[in-house]
Amino acid sequence: MPNQLRLELFTPVHDDRPVFVSGSFNDWNPADEAFRMQPDGEGQYTFTFPADRSLPETVDYKYTKGGWDHVELSSAGEGVPNRTTGSRPHAEPDIVPHWRWFGQAFNPEFLPKQVGEEFHLPQLDTNRRVTVLLPHDYENHPDKRYPVLYMNDGQNLLGEGVGYGSWRVEEKMAMLASRRRHDLIIVTIDHGEAQRLQEYTVEKTRMAGRARGRDYLKFIRDTLKPTVDANLRTLPDAEHTGIGGSSLGGLISVYAGLMHPDVFGRLMVFSPSLWISPKIYFDAIRFKAPVPMRVFVYGGAAESKYMVPNLERFKESLVKQQYGGNPIDMYLSIYPDGTHEEVHWSREFPRAVEWLFHGEHP
Repeated sequence: MPNQLRLELFTPVHDDRPVFVSGSFNDWNPADEAFRMQPDGEGQYTFTFPADRSLPETVDYKYTKGGWDHVELSSAGEGVPNRTTGSRPHAEPDIVPHWRWFGQAFNPEFLPKQVGEEFHLPQLDTNRRVTVLLPHDYENHPDKRYPVLYMNDGQNLLGEGVGYGSWRVEEKMAMLASRRRHDLIIVTIDHGEAQRLQEYTVEKTRMAGRARGRDYLKFIRDTLKPTVDANLRTLPDAEHTGIGGSSLGGLISVYAGLMHPDVFGRLMVFSPSLWISPKIYFDAIRFKAPVPMRVFVYGGAAESKYMVPNLERFKESLVKQQYGGNPIDMYLSIYPDGTHEEVHWSREFPRAVEWLFHGEHP
């Protein structure tokens, strides 16, 4: 037991900036040399308050890397509230997943390289924009191969997005790069506008009419993925290939895993429209994974009264099949205040990437 209050910080972000602790005890000076933390191993820092420093019963504080434009952030690059701890002698463990970079939520040098072009979908007899995001240092590692994540609804993934906003995936990948979790090729596929409902469903319904989801998934499996694997340094097996999306894009991602588990072994499923395909629970119960599979599922309790129960039922259905076949590791993330919007899916994206492709616990 320490004789004074000691702060013990871990951060996965690797750079040369020093770390400071700031609070009411130093007038919230973000770069006070008297409160500079001491390195104690990779990503590890400690600070012990001096014995002659009078502290209030409750200590409010925050970590910085030398200024408020370098202050600590959440894993999604958002601001966080002040920390609090008691002033009694003890060791207080803390984690800072991300930091502001000269006032920005990410280092722009870490933005992935984007390459987009029109792509023909012979299975749907149409053209669609496909955009590839390569790690910022892809060219620096000519012998390295990367997992691939295919993502639906490309119009709402990059930049400002179209209509409903954007996940800002490129910015989230730059954030992940600061903690060396960016070794991933992302391929975004624009949806078919008026054909979106048909292309993202596999069952004929009154709402969807003729379902074209099987054809859409065959396009990814038989046309797009072979092209990506032939032209980029990928890890082409199912354990390194993922597919993801939200709402209808989440629903078709589920079916990608159920129908083509030998192709897609990593599923990123956000707020899936399970209600459109009630047969999906039966399909999940019958499913057997030919390879170990990981499934990250997110939903917001404020989306509808059915969202969380549907996700829990889906998880239960998928788990029931595990009397045979390979294991399915499924993580269910529920946010009480989450609504059916891009801002929540954007916030969840880094956690999902780290869990699916790097084995990090959310």
